[in-house]
Amino acid sequence: MSSESKSESKPRPVPLSLLEPGLEWQAVRAGGPGGQNVNKVSTAVHLRFRIADSRLPESVQTALLEMQDNRRTDDGVLIIKAARFRSQEKNRSDALERLQAIIAEVRKPRKARRPTRPSRAAKRKRVDAKKQRGQIKSMRGRVDG
Repeated sequence: MSSESKSESKPRPVPLSLLEPGLEWQAVRAGGPGGQNVNKVSTAVHLRFRIADSRLPESVQTALLEMQDNRRTDDGVLIIKAARFRSQEKNRSDALERLQAIIAEVRKPRKARRPTRPSRAAKRKRVDAKKQRGQIKSMRGRVDG
């Protein structure tokens, strides 16, 4: 197997730099445990990625805008909140990795759905169940006595 065929099956990650035109970084204070460090230092990061302003291919931008995800706003901004680490640099790289993972997921080709039909046995089983249910219901009603 050649190296070319391997690269065709798996989409390569899109190299994003910290200077990408659609990226906006905002340092915020993280919640949770950490003592007074949490109250004083802004280690968490909000990454705002403006999809339309990016240098991504048009097809990837369209797929990002069409994806159903609560991290994407109505005006086409993807927001990633990173507060896993206690250092701002690690949270920045974590947010960038997560953004690249989202883009890689969107770039994957979707498997085409082949329509299927129920088998003859499945149809027969369905009809038999309906007949049995009908017989049970026919037993209900007034009793002449």
